[in-house]
Amino acid sequence: MTNKTGGPAFPVGEEALMRNLQGMTLRDYFAAKAMQGMFANPEDIHNPYQETYDEYVKEIARCAYMMADAMLEERK
Repeated sequence: MTNKTGGPAFPVGEEALMRNLQGMTLRDYFAAKAMQGMFANPEDIHNPYQETYDEYVKEIARCAYMMADAMLEERK
């Protein structure tokens, strides 16, 4: 497992690795799941009507990766 990304989310066989087809990292997978939950109920943490939409989605992405990093840290 790499420290920063957690390694591949869906490990693949040797042939795919030789072709450098590593796919999504575990960090990206965790962030995607966290982001999905945040968008499901945006009023829980963020209110999209108080800021521009661009700022809102950047904040969601930032928070999703914070959650992913915390999840990776907890796995140690």
